[in-house]
Amino acid sequence: MSLEILQAKSELKELVDTFSNLADEKNISGQMPLFTPDTKVQVYMGDNLLFDISGTKQLEEVFTSFTANVKRSFHMNGQQVVKLDGDTATGIAYCQVKLVSEEDGKEVITDSSIRYDDEYVRQNGTWLIKTRISHFSINDKRTLQS
Repeated sequence: MSLEILQAKSELKELVDTFSNLADEKNISGQMPLFTPDTKVQVYMGDNLLFDISGTKQLEEVFTSFTANVKRSFHMNGQQVVKLDGDTATGIAYCQVKLVSEEDGKEVITDSSIRYDDEYVRQNGTWLIKTRISHFSINDKRTLQS
């Protein structure tokens, strides 16, 4: 494997990890430069399409609304496999997310297992997410015990 391929894979891993770190900081506006301006993002909860988003303006609005009630979050990224083709790539990444919100005066935790099917593009030497399909395949919601 060439040094160029290893570098690209490292940069793509950092891109996905940076997205998650910014999510935990609730820095939605900081996530937007990680996407192409014409990005396409779909979010599935099980088999149901929850969001079909076009462009970073709509993406920022949806993410901001979706996380408005989230008090704390924790993302843990797992395996990522990418296939490179010059300045484009496809990838699959797995993520475990815990979101804490408040319902009826009690803290509730939603523990989700997510698979991201991504398309990446390198523009001006920087990798960006062009397309992301998020599959929330397992969602466990319960009252958080003190």
